[in-house]
Amino acid sequence: MREQILRPDRSFKAGPAKGYEYLVLSVGPSESLPEVRRALTDHAEYGKWELERTRIYRGGHHRYWLRRKIMRVERTF
Repeated sequence: MREQILRPDRSFKAGPAKGYEYLVLSVGPSESLPEVRRALTDHAEYGKWELERTRIYRGGHHRYWLRRKIMRVERTF
């Protein structure tokens, strides 16, 4: 399983997606789906990620896009 985080400056989308960061999970056909499901659940529960898109490619590869809102903290004096 390969993980890649996409920030808004390198985002593959434009428009309303600017307020989000993305985590892309790429899974090979030999990996077990229960293990992938556990990893997705852990990211959602502990990292505050939400599943946005799932793609299944020819040959059995899966790719999952998770996103979370970027929280901008303003400095207070």
